[in-house]
Amino acid sequence: MNIDRRRYVKCAVVVSGLIVACGYLAPASGQVPEPQATAPLDAEFFFTRLQYSSSNRRRQAWLTDYPEAETHLLQGITRLTRVATGDYGRDVSLKNDEVMDYPWLYAVEVGQWYLDDAEAARLREYLLRGGFLMVDDFWGTYQWAVFIDSMQRVFPDRPILEIEESHEILHILYDLDQRIQIPGRSYIRSGVTWQEDGRIPYWRGIFDDKGRLMVAINFNMDMGDAWEHADDPWYPEPMTALAYRFAVNYVIYAMTH
Repeated sequence: MNIDRRRYVKCAVVVSGLIVACGYLAPASGQVPEPQATAPLDAEFFFTRLQYSSSNRRRQAWLTDYPEAETHLLQGITRLTRVATGDYGRDVSLKNDEVMDYPWLYAVEVGQWYLDDAEAARLREYLLRGGFLMVDDFWGTYQWAVFIDSMQRVFPDRPILEIEESHEILHILYDLDQRIQIPGRSYIRSGVTWQEDGRIPYWRGIFDDKGRLMVAINFNMDMGDAWEHADDPWYPEPMTALAYRFAVNYVIYAMTH
């Protein structure tokens, strides 16, 4: 599938609650993925995790929350929509031409990423050809600066704007009127929803010339933890539910624009 020729996806809510873990036997959290299974022939969406180099020598920050986050979220998308999903997540590098086969990318802990000029050019090409990038789980002034350092190599001339409450992505399936900070799992112990100096959550984006949202920036929040810990009775269910709704809207928007 080329992102320039995606099929239109018809989506509808299924009468079902949010997910619990389904007995999937996965590697330990954060381990390098095994070779990926063959996709179902009718799959049109994959949770595709972006590989990147780290800015501070911490290896494999891109694997944070793997594999539970994608396992749980894919189960939720299957239950809550009619999007035909692959059974397993994918991971892909910007140095691999395969990245152009996936319309939706997820990059986690981008407050630690580093994109060289070639990777930045490839990501720019991917996004301008119709791809969608969701970034998540980075906090505070310093991590924002690290994120911007690479993102400005991707789009030096495009502003980062607040996603307005009226934007289609917040209403395409679920009406997302709540701008609530979605915390990491550390909230269970500390009762504090923020990290670093990131007390206020922001939903920001980068748009193409026609107004299509190309990059959804979840700053000062951790949706990945909410997906990962969907089956943890100590993690607040309302936050998991909200994180699922945001993700479903992002996926449907990416697959239909």
